[in-house]
Amino acid sequence: MSVKIRLQRHGKKGKPFYWVVAADARSKRDGKYLEKIGTYNPNTNPATIDLNLDSAVKWLHNGAQPTDTAKAILSYKGALLKHHLDGGIRKGALTQEQADAKLTAWLEAKAGKVDAKKEGLTKAQADAKAKAFKAEQEVNAKRLAAAAQAEADAIAAATPAVEEEVVAEAEEAPAAEENNETTEA
Repeated sequence: MSVKIRLQRHGKKGKPFYWVVAADARSKRDGKYLEKIGTYNPNTNPATIDLNLDSAVKWLHNGAQPTDTAKAILSYKGALLKHHLDGGIRKGALTQEQADAKLTAWLEAKAGKVDAKKEGLTKAQADAKAKAFKAEQEVNAKRLAAAAQAEADAIAAATPAVEEEVVAEAEEAPAAEENNETTEA
């Protein structure tokens, strides 16, 4: 019986969620499996992967062949590196302490890269939010300025009619006074 390490799809339509399983190559994709090794959630950024490293390495030692996607996941989490280092230990090229030190250093470097990506995504999201807020403030300022201008224009349109009446009354009053003065003399 050949064993494959592959993904088993779960979750609802449009929101996939996968189990990483060791299964017989002849079983269906979502069918019977031998052991659940971990989970993979591609819906988050970066993707969330929970993997039992020891169990995955055990299956690799027993000859399980990972599918392409499962191989990428195992590589990302360090299972393939641990399998490789264990091969070096069996051949006598490395000691267990050296292999553990190399794996730990690699895992720490990988964790640093993932944390940097998360921080970068958080910073990019905050920058995008700040930029959108600034653009919204500019649009609001323009809209308020346009409303104030329209109100000033409306007031200016209403004011000349009142001023013309006042000016017309002011012109009539001196003319009447001149007529009164000429008749008295």
